[in-house]
Amino acid sequence: MVTVAVISDTHSHLDPRIADIIRECDVAVHAGDICGLDVIESMQPKTGKIIAVTGNNDPYCHLTGTSLPEVLSFEVAGETITVEHGHTHGAHQPCHESLRKAHPDSKIIIYGHTHKKIIDKSTTPWVINPGAAGNTRTHGGPSCLVIECEENQEWQIKKFRFADVER
Repeated sequence: MVTVAVISDTHSHLDPRIADIIRECDVAVHAGDICGLDVIESMQPKTGKIIAVTGNNDPYCHLTGTSLPEVLSFEVAGETITVEHGHTHGAHQPCHESLRKAHPDSKIIIYGHTHKKIIDKSTTPWVINPGAAGNTRTHGGPSCLVIECEENQEWQIKKFRFADVER
């Protein structure tokens, strides 16, 4: 089994409790609005494999020396996972049908942007959003998802949400 930690919308701060979850996973995915190279550096999955895409705020955050794609697909357990920030599929609420039409061969499409955790398994590809993993607009606390991927088995998605920390 391969485990994939999924985060988004850190806006310069990765909650340390989510960093702990990432360390227990094989792969880490960031769906944009990273806003700081230190966030990427604090993502330490077991294999060191980090998948990250740029979000609509990242061009203003000066990710020095980093050139991230807007969309990225990768293979896990014989299936394709596609990652993009999602803002080009609807400004306030990305359209899941638009995402599915753009990436029909994926098993899962991961997006961010809304800071709201969503798992839409109504049809394939599944469309998921991990919510915000930092301290900006977390809608109840920083959150992330972990996908448990096993070839020829039903994939599982585990949800994590932590209490907001007083600043």
